[in-house]
Amino acid sequence: MSNFEITHQAPSKASEYIAYKITQFLKFMLNIFYGTKYAKRAVILETIAAVPGMVAGMFNHLKALRRMRDDQGWVRELLDEAENERMHLMIFLDIAKPTWIERTLVLLGQGAFLVVYTFLYLLSSKTAHRVVGYFEEEACKSYTEFLEKIDAGEVENVAAPQIAKDYYALADDALLRDVVLHIREDEAKHRDRNHEFADSFETGELPSHQQ
Repeated sequence: MSNFEITHQAPSKASEYIAYKITQFLKFMLNIFYGTKYAKRAVILETIAAVPGMVAGMFNHLKALRRMRDDQGWVRELLDEAENERMHLMIFLDIAKPTWIERTLVLLGQGAFLVVYTFLYLLSSKTAHRVVGYFEEEACKSYTEFLEKIDAGEVENVAAPQIAKDYYALADDALLRDVVLHIREDEAKHRDRNHEFADSFETGELPSHQQ
């Protein structure tokens, strides 16, 4: 995790500008509702982030069946991404403990994003993956700010929830900071892979599958 760095792939085409603007709009809406309430921001963030991998995995699965050829490991990787984001959500639900009103907003937001992202993936898979790449860039920034607040003592570095210890095989005395570090690392991987997948639509070659 010492290799982590915040990166940004500057948009150079109309579709990439659209993808970036979509991401900035989502960030703006998130800031309106939760501002610096990082744990609750994470609940919303991870609820939405768990959608793209499942949608993309389904469409790539159907495409592989339709074309009757191997998917080169992408279906499994995309579904693993969705599962990883779902686990992030489960972890932060344990930390943030949202109210029923907040849970309702989460469900509404997820439903709306599911519809929008599905149509976007049908319209332009490349743009859809670029959106996720930019979305994960913002997630890396958000978790970096989260870590800075923990280090500054503005957010209590509480004990890591058991679900996080089990998922990441953390020590019994692991703290919130340890969990956020692992989650940020996951987001950086999703960031890079989705940008690679978006690039592959131009090169015609899928990036090699990662275990």
